[in-house]
Amino acid sequence: MIPSVNSSGSRTIGLLAYLYGPGRHEEHTDPHLVASFDGMSPDPGRDPNATLKDLQQLLDQPVMALAEHARPAKHVWHTSVRADPRDRILSDEEWADIARRIVAATGIDPGDGQPGCRWAAVRHADDHIHIVATLVTEEGHRPDDYRSGTRAQAEARLIEKELGLHEVAPGDGTAAQRPTSAERHKAERQGRERTAREELRETVRRAVAGATSEEEFFDRLAGDGFLIRKRVAPSGDLLGYKVALPDDRNAQGEPVFYPGARLAPDLSLPRIRERWSADAKAGAGVESPPSAGPAAPSAARRRTAKAAWEALLVVEQGEDSVVAAYVASAGEVLDALAKTSAAYTRRELREAAWAYERASRSHVRAVRGHDRALRQAARDLVHGGPALGRGEDGASTAMAIDMLFFLIVATAHWHARKGHAQQAEAAEKAAEHLRAAYQAAAQQPLGALHQRGRRLARPLLRRQSAVVREAIPELAEQVLAEPGWPALAATLADAEAAGHDPATLLAEVSGRRELGTADSLSDVLVWRLRHAADLPADTTGVPSAAAVRDSSTGAAPEAERARYRRR
Repeated sequence: MIPSVNSSGSRTIGLLAYLYGPGRHEEHTDPHLVASFDGMSPDPGRDPNATLKDLQQLLDQPVMALAEHARPAKHVWHTSVRADPRDRILSDEEWADIARRIVAATGIDPGDGQPGCRWAAVRHADDHIHIVATLVTEEGHRPDDYRSGTRAQAEARLIEKELGLHEVAPGDGTAAQRPTSAERHKAERQGRERTAREELRETVRRAVAGATSEEEFFDRLAGDGFLIRKRVAPSGDLLGYKVALPDDRNAQGEPVFYPGARLAPDLSLPRIRERWSADAKAGAGVESPPSAGPAAPSAARRRTAKAAWEALLVVEQGEDSVVAAYVASAGEVLDALAKTSAAYTRRELREAAWAYERASRSHVRAVRGHDRALRQAARDLVHGGPALGRGEDGASTAMAIDMLFFLIVATAHWHARKGHAQQAEAAEKAAEHLRAAYQAAAQQPLGALHQRGRRLARPLLRRQSAVVREAIPELAEQVLAEPGWPALAATLADAEAAGHDPATLLAEVSGRRELGTADSLSDVLVWRLRHAADLPADTTGVPSAAAVRDSSTGAAPEAERARYRRR
């Protein structure tokens, strides 16, 4: 249940006309009063003898009783209280009780003999009510409504528990501004999946991902076809910016612009600049990526996997201010990956980035600069270009998603430990979308490895089983029983052929990071091993070194070893 408080109105009659009217898009149904300050206020919705003017004059009476110079310029307090779409439909009596609790909690009408304001609660839809009040008490004073929005949210959490409604995670003031009802209805009319505000927020975040300067940031936005207006001081210094969709117009046919800070708190120009200035102060800015070429997308994904792997340890064990920087930069990586991945993973990756956006901000002040590797990974992904859904591109995408999944899960755990409920929930949602994207990306490369593993000579397969029991004895039986075991066996053989000690390598990649959230331990270990041993992610059409071993000696030809070292 979400209360949305606005206390800056000046015309009671205007607000009542909207609440009792048909709505901007004929969405208001059966507008009627469910509660009021005295329980006897006129209801223009269901009483044919009552008018909007009657209700307005009753509510405004304490205001008009003051001398004209003493009347507040903006005296109308208004909040909507909206139920979650998954909740049952509440009765008028339940909404009336909710309204009385909200006005009491916010100080509008505290009750218990204390002077209160006049108010009325109007219902014109199944899922929400509106409460309108005038900010002068019966004694002619201003009510104690300080932080009324926060107080309304706290009361809503109690109401949810008592009525068995969906419990909304408490906020902390760092969320992006929600689209208005008018923006949502406009998007529906235009057939947009998201509102203009939301589309712009997503686009600006992608333009920021891995960017190193204002010029690059604005060039990316312009290149995507978006309209940009810059706010420049008389000195010529850039103070801010706002953006608009080319086809989003107001009634006068003018583009509807949104300042960066109105899209999200971390998209204001000063907050974006913090990323670049921190790199400069650290003495090593984000580097220019290698020139684009056929291998650029897969190389960028390998570097992303490496950066995510290293960031995981920081998020698990680092200082909060440093962790906050990594948490924010992980969002840049997700934005860049969603922008450049193949179509069959793009939707889930886009949803992951969209969900994680809420998790990227908190009140923990980020110390930027330590997160350069993640920002570099985002930059590499953008400049590496779109990846194909097959071959090394597709397989390295699965590897990168696998590493990012555990990083995002660690982020959710960090937020939960800090009491950041909304951020933890958002990171968990992002992880679920990453899980779905991984399953799509990993099917082909893991399938090829599985087939190679099934063709391993029996003595070699037994030796790899012994390696697992030696390296991870507590997990060995689970791993050996999983359907993915043949793929892991083939990877252990590849690592050995490349000159590594498979037992040592396996112990290292499994011991440093948690595995509890993995659907398949063997799948996770495959990607960690191939990353740590610098093995190709895609093995389609590549004969396994293990396949040509002499089954009696278990020795691989030196030429085969050399070929794997060169890869």
